[in-house]
Amino acid sequence: MELAQPLALLLLPLPLLARLWPARAATAQAMALPQGVAALAVPAPGPRRWRGLALVAGVWLGLCLALAQPQRIQMVPDRSASGRNIVIALDMSGSMATPDFALEGQTVTRLDAVKQVAEGFIRARTGDRIGLVLFADRAYVAAPLSHDLRAVALALADAQIGLTGRSTNISDGLGLAIRRVLAESSRSNVIVLLSDGRDTSALLDATQVARLAAERGVRIHTVALGPEDLESRPAARDAVDLATLRAIAGAAGGQTFRVRSMDDLRAMAEELDRLEPNPSERPPVAQARALWIWPAIMALVLALARGMGARE
Repeated sequence: MELAQPLALLLLPLPLLARLWPARAATAQAMALPQGVAALAVPAPGPRRWRGLALVAGVWLGLCLALAQPQRIQMVPDRSASGRNIVIALDMSGSMATPDFALEGQTVTRLDAVKQVAEGFIRARTGDRIGLVLFADRAYVAAPLSHDLRAVALALADAQIGLTGRSTNISDGLGLAIRRVLAESSRSNVIVLLSDGRDTSALLDATQVARLAAERGVRIHTVALGPEDLESRPAARDAVDLATLRAIAGAAGGQTFRVRSMDDLRAMAEELDRLEPNPSERPPVAQARALWIWPAIMALVLALARGMGARE
């Protein structure tokens, strides 16, 4: 505990100093008081007198302590808003159901692996606004930008393959993510695009979309999922278009992460925390809890007790 106004304690000896100050000779006529009021000015005999003085001293002590503003300082996490918008754009094509990731000794699908790591990433971003866009044949907003990280994590957990088709329309998903991230004003706009396939859009060039995003101040990080890519296995059915994802990130000032395993996914999340500093890792801030009310209550109670004793 500490005092916000410790100099207020200098008032403690004031009544004693006033008592010791030489009295001036009276120059005015005495005022006649009713008998009951005059009796209060007469010092009570014996123990009652000392009890009354103790109560008055307690009242003064409580008032001085209240003026000194005692407070308890606690270090708490800095949960102020970071001013950053992050939209996660997640590929929900049929290939995301491929069971080629290992989690705790069991084989899981690519989507389940992403959910496992992305949920922890989302819940740890206290202070950021997070949104979720899912895309396949079409794109839709699964969770709008929000500080309610639990709601975004639940939307991710409920995501199912097949709701919007089974292809990989990266351009559509990226375009919707850009519109959503720019819909809310912020100091920093970031998109994390996760995909395991090749762009099937015939209308838009995803790289050109990324350049337009960069002109609006949006940074895009891309994540290439799966063991195969078109550069090394052009005939592979579920190969990821690594070249396109690299071009998207390069055009929008971001990084590309190549993910083939759970370890790669976890390393990607850690690197994203480094590139986009996690608000929950900021130094704690001091929070003061005011305690002046307690000495003030003490002074009030003692004053009431003094008043009741004076009437006896």
